[in-house]
Formats: sequence, C-alpha cells, structure tokens
Amino acid sequence: MPTDFLVTTALPDPGMAMLHQAGTVTLADTPLTYAELSEACRSGEFKVVVAQLGDTFDGALLERAAIGGISNYAVGVNNIDIAAATRNAIMVGNTPGVLTDATADIAMLLVLAVARRCVEADQLVRSGQFTGWQPELMLGHDITGKTLGLAGFGRIARATARRALAFGMDVAFCPRPPGDRTVDDGELGDFAGRVRHLSWPELVETSDYLSLHVPLTEQTHHLVDAAVLTRMKSSAILVNTARGPVVDEHALVAALERGEIAGAGLDVYEAEPTLAPGLADLPNTILLPHVGSATVAVRAEMARLCANNAVALARGITPPHPVNPDAWTR
Repeated sequence: MPTDFLVTTALPDPGMAMLHQAGTVTLADTPLTYAELSEACRSGEFKVVVAQLGDTFDGALLERAAIGGISNYAVGVNNIDIAAATRNAIMVGNTPGVLTDATADIAMLLVLAVARRCVEADQLVRSGQFTGWQPELMLGHDITGKTLGLAGFGRIARATARRALAFGMDVAFCPRPPGDRTVDDGELGDFAGRVRHLSWPELVETSDYLSLHVPLTEQTHHLVDAAVLTRMKSSAILVNTARGPVVDEHALVAALERGEIAGAGLDVYEAEPTLAPGLADLPNTILLPHVGSATVAVRAEMARLCANNAVALARGITPPHPVNPDAWTR
C-alpha cells in the first residue's frame, strides 16, 4: 500500500498536522536532489508529493512517475511541467490568493527602499560614519507624482496599484507584456479613470518605477532584457517580486554598472539562490531572500491550502485549487 504523502520540506503549522491526521507521511530528512525526487516519484511508494518551488518536475520525471498528484506549496507552478503532468494523469494543486497583499507590500517596500536608499543609510549609521545631518546626505528619489509601471495587472499588481495610488503615484499598466489586450472599464472596476493602460514599449519608456507582476512563461522569460533596460529612463528603478528569470540578471548588472537605470529592488533571482556576478556588490540595489509571502499568517494559510489539496489528491478527489483539473479525465 503506497504512503499517502511524500513531503519534500516540512510545511509550517497547521500543514503537517493536517497531513498526519489524514494519512501516512514520509518527510525527507534533507532536500531531495533531482535524481532522488525522480526515483521517489517512480517508485510507486507515494500517492502525492507535497512539493516546494525548488523541486523540479520536468517532462522526463513526470513521464516515469507513478504518483497521482503534486501539491505545490506556492502559487506559481513554473517548477512543474503542467502539460506533461496532465498527459500522465498527475493533477497539480497550488495555493492562490492568500499572498496577494503580502507580496504587494514587498513590492512597495522595494520601491520605497531603493528610492530612499534605506539599506545604504542603515549601513552608514551602523558603521559609525553618520556625523550628523547634512544638506546632501543620502539624497534619494521621490515617489509622489512619479509613474509606477506595472507589468501585468493581476491580483498582486492591482494590490500594488492601490498602495501606489495612496502614495500619490501615477499608475500605469500593461496587462499582458510583451503583448497586450483590451481592458475595458468594467474589468478595471474601481481602477477605471485612476490608472492608465499603456503598451509594453510605452510602459518601459515612461515608467519611473517598473514593477514586474507576470507569471514565468516562455513569453515572459527575460521579459526585461538588455534591450528593455536600455529603453528605460536612466533615473528609473526596476522592481521584481514575480519570478527571477523574468529578468536577464546579467544584463541587469551591466545596466546598473553603466548607469542605464538608477537602481533595482529584487526579491527573486534568475538562478535562485545564486546571484549573477556583481549583483551583490552594487550599492544601488536592495536584495531580499524571496520573502514576498513571508508573514506568519500567510505562510500558515498557504500550508493549510497545500495540505487540503494534498489530502484531496490522496483520496482521488479534485483538490480545492487545481491547476490542471482535466488531468484525471483525459
């Protein structure tokens, strides 16, 4: 009889308690390598894998897998080949909706912190170099009256827009970069008349702050590349709380070193946790360790959703938050 759940990394409370109450649980002692994860998935010993973003489920692994489902402890599922999972009758669940406000808070934190050079200022004080108020000490950039460009206009982008409007920013968006689509006032709701819809090239060229809120797809991989960076204002600041590979990180380092843009605030990285050479040395960056959803309440709710998905998958029931609901009906 297969174990109900293989958990690659322990979930916060109440996740593990829910899994233990629902069935048998195998918790990996250390992070699984790709080979170890592949072997576990094809062993026939587990019904459901409770996974993290660092666990890669590519087509080769999924073609050989003998599992019924994957419950991903994340909203994003770019670590899973969803098409291959569907072909092989492996349903995937995720944890949408709960981290919208927390991630929007981080986006605005990065806008403010890079603009006002908060980390540099903090280090100045801690190092004993602060000798008193000076007229030109740590001059930064304004945000009030400046344009925040939102790449994407889903839940997190909209939550970021609400915060930016409260700070007196001019908010513009492109709903589906690098492409576009029509967005009418009905879809905009209470944002109608308060935000501007621009094409991707217009957004890049006019934004004082460009904040990324798109999923990682073939179309958005390196959405911000060297060509985009050269079209941005030299005074512009880039913020990424989406997925690391949306930005060509090597090109970003070069642009920052050359002064093509003024700064960057990042919570995600292209080859996470590895940084592009030179990125950590740049004073005009703020680099966070992927903490967009890192509040006690949000991570606990994510764990609850993830466990609920896993329990349903183990029982052969479509989970509350299926990514590919047709996986079991093909």
